[in-house]
Amino acid sequence: MDGLIIVDKPVGWTSHDAVLRLRKILGEKRLGHAGTLDPLATGLLIITVGQATRLFPFLSRLDKTYTGQITLGQATDSYDLLGKPVGEKCQEFPDLEKIEKTVDTLTGEIEQLPPPFSAKKVNGQRAFELARKGQKPELKPVKVNVYNFLILDYRPPVLTFQIECSSGTYIRSLAHELGQKLGCGAHLSGLRRIMAGPYSEAEAYSLEQIEQLYRDQLISQFLIPLDYTLSWQPAIWIETSSQASFLHGQPLRLDNLVKVDLSRNIQDSSLIFRVLIEGHHLLGLARFNPEEKLFEPQVVFSSHH
Repeated sequence: MDGLIIVDKPVGWTSHDAVLRLRKILGEKRLGHAGTLDPLATGLLIITVGQATRLFPFLSRLDKTYTGQITLGQATDSYDLLGKPVGEKCQEFPDLEKIEKTVDTLTGEIEQLPPPFSAKKVNGQRAFELARKGQKPELKPVKVNVYNFLILDYRPPVLTFQIECSSGTYIRSLAHELGQKLGCGAHLSGLRRIMAGPYSEAEAYSLEQIEQLYRDQLISQFLIPLDYTLSWQPAIWIETSSQASFLHGQPLRLDNLVKVDLSRNIQDSSLIFRVLIEGHHLLGLARFNPEEKLFEPQVVFSSHH
């Protein structure tokens, strides 16, 4: 079994819990996830199955969209409702106009400090492991992009939001920083991921639904086949005679190609191309080397998926 499963993660579960449950349901060992969700969060979690686990570097970089709630008036040490209260509790809440002006300062390319209770590594240890021991992990700011930060509703002390952001953005940190800037403290009190790249929550299945569909032998309903993953990336189609050499890790010459997706600049060495044969059969991924005029393999799949 090779491909992607879009899971609707339940509240209280870690992303790893969801992977373990699916391993049991599907009887598959090669499973992973792309883009961790905190236990507090629900929603879209991309699960990679079989050979698709090798697509992790490309899937984990996808932009994300979230909805959720921020509660004003109290900061916490974990930046969410599961943490211990820190600082004074505030009883006076800012008006919507002030909140929206402050939200504007947290939009665009920003430098963000990850939460102390996070999976970020500090000198080889996870930050949350140090934080649990009462140590303050020395975390470095990370550049992230917040494309949109919309306030959907405000009923003091709770505001409901929608955020579109780059991969690696901590929504907990945005909630904490908003509270700091407003001078009243705040923490994340609810979070749901509704999109990751082109995948939306409408395509997501609960673990119970997946278990039932698997029992009913309706795997195709929840499994996105390997051939149709990364469909937003440009593609090249190669001659059948070039298949064996590519599968052995040999680069492709321009005269090995049958067809090229010309919607992107082929000379752009940052682009990853899907390497296809006979319609939609995905052999792997390659990057173009303009100096050598070769497509160099980045990921090669076995031919029998």
